[in-house]
This record gives sequence, structure tokens and C-alpha cells, in this order.
Amino acid sequence: MITQSNEYKPDVLGTGYEQLTLNFPDDYDGKVVATLVRKKATQTTHKAVLYIHGFIDYFFQKEMAEQFNQHGYDFYALDLRKYGRSHRPHQKYYDVLNLNEYDAEITEALKIIGQEGHTNVVLAGHSTGGLTSTLYAAHHPNHPLIKALWCNSPFYDFNMPAWKKKLALPKLSALAKHFPKLQFPSELNKWYVTSLHKDLKGEWDFDLEWKKKTYPKVYLSFIRSIYQAQKEIHTGVQVTVPTLIMHSHKTTYPKKFNQDAQSSDVILEVKDMIKYGNKIQGDVTIIPIQNGLHDLVLSAPSVRAEVYQKLFTWLEQKNI
Repeated sequence: MITQSNEYKPDVLGTGYEQLTLNFPDDYDGKVVATLVRKKATQTTHKAVLYIHGFIDYFFQKEMAEQFNQHGYDFYALDLRKYGRSHRPHQKYYDVLNLNEYDAEITEALKIIGQEGHTNVVLAGHSTGGLTSTLYAAHHPNHPLIKALWCNSPFYDFNMPAWKKKLALPKLSALAKHFPKLQFPSELNKWYVTSLHKDLKGEWDFDLEWKKKTYPKVYLSFIRSIYQAQKEIHTGVQVTVPTLIMHSHKTTYPKKFNQDAQSSDVILEVKDMIKYGNKIQGDVTIIPIQNGLHDLVLSAPSVRAEVYQKLFTWLEQKNI
């Protein structure tokens, strides 16, 4: 492990937000860093949250951070290697061969959070971050800091017809071993980012280079890394801390921009989240959110108010 600097610098999100660059040994593309973003609560607290973003994403959800602050948690988020703040010019965006590559920055972030006086951490993840954080919690059952897991629309299965999952995915995964940089259509709904960004049809301000409006093709290496991770979820992992899984009430597939694009999950199939969430062994709560978007905390104001009300009620009930 490379020695880290403990000097936070001002973050792009403005007042109260700080970032710390985490350095790691070079990988197959060269130099690797991740970025830990911090926003502290007004009162000293031993409670914290560590948030992990999804695919084609980075941390920008200030309202979420401030909600945690108001409820007595210091907020931390990672921009994983090759994403957002952590992307470097020599790297391909979002490139990964195995989701376990992210264990290094999660482990380092938790170590820093512990060194900064915290004893209770909520590990949180959205979409691919929900898959990654679920597996991290399952692989580290005795971690001294992790006291709860919150998954916001976790990527527990590919959103595709059953025949594709059965026939195409294993073949693509096998092909990726030999040709990881081959590209394959992503089939991501083109209206999702349009429904979010303030300059398009949404209310949020974020960097369209770091969270792109469209991403037509993905590397086979990404498909393989997700496929391998999901196989473990599908067998039913054990998580030893209370787990909350939230998802929209339905998935839709809008071909043009309409109400569905603003009130449902257009990226993943919520039935898969329910199916595989129920396979997790442990204290698991699954809550649907009416009219939620794929990233529930970016939904309409009344919808995300419900997300926070149910999240913090759950945390209080679990005494976390």
C-alpha cells in the first residue's frame, strides 16, 4: 500500500465539501487513484456513512450528504478509480476487470473514517455501487466499523430477457477473458440522464463528462466483472449487518421522453432487486418507493422526501 497524504483539499461541490486523493499501486493501465469526498456534520459524531456511486457516475448528490449531516452522520463518498474526480488522462473511463479491484479504496476509506473518530459506519451504494457494497459487506462480516448496509436500486442482475441471460451472458463473459476491450451495445435507456440534468429536463447540476448523457457501448471486461459478481449474489450471500434495499415501484422502457422517464426505474428491473434481495441471508428489509427514479435520491421532491423518511426511520429502529 502506498502511503496516503491526510491533507483534504476543497472539493468541486463547494463550501463544506473536501476531497482527499487516495493513491494505489499501478494497475494494468498505469497510475491509479481514488477520491474520498467528505462533508462533516455540524456536531461531532461517531457515526458516518460511506457512499459508493454506480456505473457512469460519480458523487454529486449534495442533498443526500446534507440529509445525513442533519441526522447526525458525517458523510463520506468515494469516486472509484477511473470515475469522476479519480479519472486520469491515460485511463479508459469506468474500466474494470473485476469488481474486487474496488476493495482497495473501500478498505482505505474505511480505515481513514475510523482514524477520524468514527465507530459506526453505514455502507451505502447505488446501482453497481449497491452490488459492490453488498459483496464487500458479505466478504468482511467482522469489519469493526460497518454497522449497516443501504442499497439504492442495486444492480443484482442484468436487465435483459431471460434467454439473453442464459445464452448470451456466459458467452460474452467467456469472450471477455481473451478480448476484454471488445465493446458491446450497452442498451442503457437514453432518457435517464435527460430526466435528471437541469439543462435538459431535470433539476440536478452535474458534470456531463463524468456522468455522460449517453454511453452506447460497454467493454466486455465490464460485463464479465458484473456477471461474475452477480453469480455470487444469485447463490445467496450472507450479510451480518442490518440491510436495507430500496427500489422504485416499477421498471419501464420508454421509447420517447414521457412521464415514465420521470417516475420509474428505466435502467434496471426492480423485480430482480426483490428476487435477489430476498436471497441475501440476514436481517434484510426491502422497501418499494412509489414513482422513484433509478437513483432514488434524484427523484421528484416528494418522492425523495419519502426515501429519506423511510431510510432514517429504519436506521433509528436499528439503533445505528
